[in-house]
Order: sequence, then structure tokens, then C-alpha cells
Amino acid sequence: MAHKRMVLAAATLLLAACGAPDSPNGSSGATDGPVPDKPDSAVTLNILDVAGNLQLTQGMIDDFASRNKDQIGKVTYSKATAPELVGKVKAQQAADRVDIDLVLTGVDGLAAGIDQGLWTPLLPTHAARLPGMKDYLAGAAAMQKLAGDHGVTVTYYPSGPLIEYLPALQNPPKTAEELLAYAKANPGAVQYARPSNSGPGRTFLMGLPYLLGDSDPKDPVNGWSKTWAYLAELNKYVTLYPSSTSETMKNLANGSAKVIVTTTGWDINPRVLGTVPKEAKVGTLEGFHWVTDAHYAVIPRGVPVAKQAAVLNLLQDMLTPQQQAKAYDKGYFYPGPAVKDVTLSMAPAESRQALGEYGRPEYDQLIASNPVEVPLDAKALVAAFDRWDREIGGAKVKK
Repeated sequence: MAHKRMVLAAATLLLAACGAPDSPNGSSGATDGPVPDKPDSAVTLNILDVAGNLQLTQGMIDDFASRNKDQIGKVTYSKATAPELVGKVKAQQAADRVDIDLVLTGVDGLAAGIDQGLWTPLLPTHAARLPGMKDYLAGAAAMQKLAGDHGVTVTYYPSGPLIEYLPALQNPPKTAEELLAYAKANPGAVQYARPSNSGPGRTFLMGLPYLLGDSDPKDPVNGWSKTWAYLAELNKYVTLYPSSTSETMKNLANGSAKVIVTTTGWDINPRVLGTVPKEAKVGTLEGFHWVTDAHYAVIPRGVPVAKQAAVLNLLQDMLTPQQQAKAYDKGYFYPGPAVKDVTLSMAPAESRQALGEYGRPEYDQLIASNPVEVPLDAKALVAAFDRWDREIGGAKVKK
């Protein structure tokens, strides 16, 4: 039952478990037993981001570390792709040398880790230490239920699926059928990234069953007959599947792709950064449902309890409204905050400026007027990724 409730894990964050600064292997200390209120001495946290989450949360983490030098002496950051996550963690656990303290991950990496039993249960054992979880937005609370005992939601957004195109495209597709027809008439013009390594790709995959009226949108094995048929037909006219969302954005900008799959955040942020022209447009397909997304904090099994104490205190701070306001960032996970009553006026000045110039006023109405769905659970998402890789686009993924 708990396994069913656990989340799929996106774009996310591994804090590599390191011991105290003088520990040769970074993992000294007991790895089980009661978690103390604070570590006895400052620890080093090594963070591996597999979902782009640091763009939203590094400011929160650095701020907490600077204010709590008795708990965290140093934080180091590294990045990897979500498909690499399980292999990294399993290898360290097999060697009994876990150098990852915390993972802040999307649904893809989290799901894979749940499937392999890699994460330390955090709830309900430590719920009292994370009071901010009581203040989740409704969508974030729904995402948290999917996480079961193993993850803590730290950022949230309604996501998509949306389509994005440049103004030169005069009559963009308005329905799933029109998108397929456009792809057929313009081979190579429609593009989305490999779902297991792309938030927009994953959201498109999970959103299609609602768009197409499939029998059970939550069951990719037995309930997606229309979806798999649609993807197979679309695949005939897709020349490649990039391995990252950012590559689709570059291809839209350079003209090699005319219509790409996107989300609110992946629409706004690349335009802020100049990767995509400011004048790019977005659209919805008739009858779409929002498929929500979130980033989670998880702790791998084998992390010393002293490190767990520091991580729990960090997460408690990250779920305060003051820190959550930093999640507005420059629109990367728009809106971004997971807790209630965090307004844009509370965000840093650069966030307010970026969203004032590049945000889309219509998003508030779209969010309010279309159904909101939680993603697939961990087991179902892994099954969907596997089938897509085997039967749809695995042979065309750009490495």
C-alpha cells in the first residue's frame, strides 16, 4: 500500500553524503538509530542535482548553511541526469560508502529510487520536524501523497503539457489530432525530449491519455491504448528525441524544430535566459488537463544520522514562506513555491523583474480553469518510461 502511494521521481537533487570534514571517506558515524536534533559537529553536505532543482533551491541551502555553521561546515554541488541516479546510489550502497546525503529530485529519479528501495523513510517519523508540510498548496499536498514515506515536497508547479512555437507559425495546432497532422505534413518539425529525462517530455506522455480520452489515464499498461497508438504514429514523423529539454529549446530557437512540448517553467525561463526568443508563443491542446510536477528531498539509505539531522533542519528552513519565495526564481518552475501564502511580492527583486517582463498573465486563468491531475505513481511511471524506450523512441534518442 505504501509502495503504491510513493512518488515518481523529475528534475532533482542529490546531496552527497559526506562525513565531517576530517572524515577520509565522508561517511563516518552511525547510519541508523535515533536522529539527533543537531549534529555534534559541523558536517559537509555534497549535493547532486538531477532535476535542475538547484536553480530554485541553492539560494535557500546556502542561506541556511551560512546561518548555521555549527551544523553545516561546507556544501558542495554536482549535477547528473536522472537516469544516472539509481546507478550512482546503488554502487555506493553496495560498497557501503554512501557519499550522497540528500536527493532533491523530480518524479523520474524518485520513482526509480523507490522502485529499487534506495531511500530512507522520512515520514511519519520526522513529520513534527517539518511543520511547513502542513501548509502545502492543494496541488503540492496531492504530490506529497504520491511521495509516500520517502520524499518531502520542496517545490511545486502545475507544469503542462503545453506546446511552444515561434510567431512565424501562423496556425499552430489546437488539438492532438492537429498536432499529429502537422507532424505528418512537416517531418522533423515536432519535437519532444526523452520522457525519462525531461519534465516536459514526461508531462506530455502523462497528459496524452486525458487529451485522447483513454480508458484509464493512470494505467499505462492496460489503459493507454489510444496513447500508445498516437505516440507510435507521431514517431513516424519525429526524426530525433533529444536527451534533454534544453536541447529542444535550442532547436526551437535555431529553427530545426517548429513545435516543441513545454511547461510553464520551461516556457518562461529559457526566454529570460535568452535561449529562446522572447516573442515565442505557447498554446494548449483542446481538452487538456494539467499534470502537476514537484521536486522532492530524499535521503539515501546509509546516510549517518548526524547528516540526517542537518538535512532535516535544512528542509525545515526551506519550507518556510521566506525561503519558499526564492522558488519563483526566473520562472523555471513557475510559480514554484510549494506552501501557501507565498506571493511574488515576497520574492527577490530579480525574480519580480524577470516574471514581470517574461511571465504570461494568461497562466493564472489557465491554471484556474482546467482540471489538475497528479502524475503516475512510481511503478506506473517506470513502466511507461520502459515501454516508451522500447516501443516508441528509444532508437531515436540523441545521446
